[in-house]
Amino acid sequence: MNVLRFADLIAAGKVADQRVFIRADLNVPLNDAGQITEDTRVRASIPAIEMALKAGAAVMVTSHLGRPTEGEFKPEDSLAPVAKRLGELMGREVPLVANWVDGVDVKPGQVVLLENCRVNKGEKKNSEELAKKMAALCDIFVHDAFGTAHRAEASTYGIAQFAKIACAGPLLAAEIDAISKALANPKRPLVAIVAGSKVSTKLTILQSLSRNVDGLVVGGGIANTFMLAAGLKIGKSLAEPDLVGEAKAVIEAMSARGAAVPIPVDVVTAKTFAADAPATVKAATDVADDDLILDIGPKTAAILAEQLKAAGTIVWNGPVGVFEFDAFAHGTETIARAIAASDAFSIAGGGDTLAAIAKYGIEKDVGYISTGGGAFLEVLEGKTLPAFEILAKRAQG
Repeated sequence: MNVLRFADLIAAGKVADQRVFIRADLNVPLNDAGQITEDTRVRASIPAIEMALKAGAAVMVTSHLGRPTEGEFKPEDSLAPVAKRLGELMGREVPLVANWVDGVDVKPGQVVLLENCRVNKGEKKNSEELAKKMAALCDIFVHDAFGTAHRAEASTYGIAQFAKIACAGPLLAAEIDAISKALANPKRPLVAIVAGSKVSTKLTILQSLSRNVDGLVVGGGIANTFMLAAGLKIGKSLAEPDLVGEAKAVIEAMSARGAAVPIPVDVVTAKTFAADAPATVKAATDVADDDLILDIGPKTAAILAEQLKAAGTIVWNGPVGVFEFDAFAHGTETIARAIAASDAFSIAGGGDTLAAIAKYGIEKDVGYISTGGGAFLEVLEGKTLPAFEILAKRAQG
């Protein structure tokens, strides 16, 4: 995908003394006392800011936080905790600026954080008037928030339309590169793991991937629906019997291409959904009417692990069992360790997937960890994200 990159502008010496507006993703979790409980997104946003400062730009940064009501600023909507954390991490004061749409006073070598952009009226609906005002604040717009790349809002899309120059920051550029490597030009075999509680929420993703991947591993409640489609009994496990037809269609679409959706040969069951419920390994053909399937069994996990170790590219979205309960975490751990041991290029995304990666400490062994949940899923669906579309359009002049 051809987009202008902020790094290229810096290399060409076009950033000194320019007003740079960075749309970051600083939407971090806060506790009741208003303190940040997890600062990964703040840390991830710093390279773009440091690049701009080092190049001699006057730097403005903004982000959304939570779900504020437009036009009604409340103290809990403030980016003040983020400004404080940014300052600590960067070793400098980062002033927080409110009511900034009509003008910002910032000089080369300085950085300011502009208050929660979702409080501005017209942000969500991509108001042209608001977008033009934002664009007038800067000489260069840098989109560096992949987590919002699937939304066409004033601070993500509109400003990119009207700014003098619009480009991708280092985080967004890395996502574009990783997605292209995994989906547009993958090294084969390409194996996708799509897991979660419901087929309905991932159906379009499964359909899209079934046209492209060499192996499609399903897990969680999704796997239970596919087991039904394969004629197996699943007891009282979570599933969507009304979507068995769609599951069969995905299996058939893969089969027609000589590809496969591996159906579990064994499973881990319990009688109740609880962390301390006794876990029983059973053949997939032996599930009782009162059983709950909460994980794939060891034989299935071993078969999938071999497939992953032989893959050229792996896309991972979702744990394959209730990995929060240790007795039902072995399948997800086996998958995670197989991905870590594989020579394949791997890209992983989604909140539960990131939690599993952190739980098993394999961050350094995954090729690319995506920072955007919804945006990552829309890419897997085969959609062109608004942020990519407008930046590609601007790159063409």
